[in-house]
Amino acid sequence: MRVDYSTLAKTIAALTAGENDPVALMATVTCEVHHSDDRFNWTGFYRVVRPELLKIGPYQGGHGCLVIPFDRGVCGAAARTGQVQLVADVDAFPGHIACASSTRSELVLPVWNRAGDLIAVFDIDSDLPDAFDQADAEGLAAVLADTFAKL
Repeated sequence: MRVDYSTLAKTIAALTAGENDPVALMATVTCEVHHSDDRFNWTGFYRVVRPELLKIGPYQGGHGCLVIPFDRGVCGAAARTGQVQLVADVDAFPGHIACASSTRSELVLPVWNRAGDLIAVFDIDSDLPDAFDQADAEGLAAVLADTFAKL
């Protein structure tokens, strides 16, 4: 099952209408995205809790890493650069943090509030190699922008 990003965006918009609590928004986005596509084995947020440091936020799947510095891993790279990280093979990514040994590919997107501050990164892992493409990155970026621009 491949995700229909248009339907997903409408569902999340309806579920989060009027909500401005970041954790509630993150929990809802995580649940809806995680269950929208069989490729998604771990789905969740790492929140910016102080300069150069991410801490785990709402997620679905097995356990995640609790703390990730901006200078480590795919999530850190997304936070440090402000750029989407589309990684076809995590073993080929320098400094990849293996929170789950089964992960083969990863997509991480920076999450911005209305003021343009980085508030989190959104991380999706797959046990399949090369599981994500540009359509996934663009579809999820749109969902995140629509959801978190209200903060």
